[in-house]
Amino acid sequence: MSDSIPNPVWTTCKDAAGIAGNIFAFGLFVSPIPTYRRIIRNRSTEQFSGLPYIYALMNCLICMWYGTPLVSADNLLLVTVNSFGAAFQLAYIILFIIYAERRIKVRTLASLLGVLGLFAVIAVGSLQITDRMIRWLSVGSLTVVSLISMFASPLFIINLVIRTRSVEFMPFYLSLSTFLMSASFMLYGLLNFDAFVYVPNGIGAILGIIQLALYVHYKKKSTQDSIEPLIVSHA
Repeated sequence: MSDSIPNPVWTTCKDAAGIAGNIFAFGLFVSPIPTYRRIIRNRSTEQFSGLPYIYALMNCLICMWYGTPLVSADNLLLVTVNSFGAAFQLAYIILFIIYAERRIKVRTLASLLGVLGLFAVIAVGSLQITDRMIRWLSVGSLTVVSLISMFASPLFIINLVIRTRSVEFMPFYLSLSTFLMSASFMLYGLLNFDAFVYVPNGIGAILGIIQLALYVHYKKKSTQDSIEPLIVSHA
């Protein structure tokens, strides 16, 4: 487990990176709002899935627990960002349950209770580990697995963009927020000498760069295609 960094300049840079990560993460947390406006307006979840919010809640809870002083040192900015994230995801899940049809409502509620139960087992179980180093390594490993699984989701979007040669399903600002948040927490983890933070967020930053590069490439291509005449006359 890393010790606190006594250098005030170093600490300030680390805190600045963490605060920036919190700010950029907020952009991700509010991104589903247009979807939920539609759900509330139509009073139906339509073909939307609640699973991404279930997974996101689990990820936020594990990362929040890792950031507490009971598990790791000097990671309170992980607690703040993931506390807000968990609150947002819980609100989205509750709204989803309210407007979903009965079959999906029951399944989503069961998944929510399962996530909360699993998190309780992780939290209580880790506290039974009296050796602080082993506790840190155990929860940190879960954090890495959780974050990497979350960051793996853009791979499906990347594949879709390449296959369709369109950025319709990859909003620019969402990709930008993902990259900035991941890069900020990668720097935060590096300055805190915490591999459980900078390794998965480094992977997230790389995936963010790939998304942005694809966006520029296919957006430019779409623009070039759009200036072609709709009807080509032949001599």
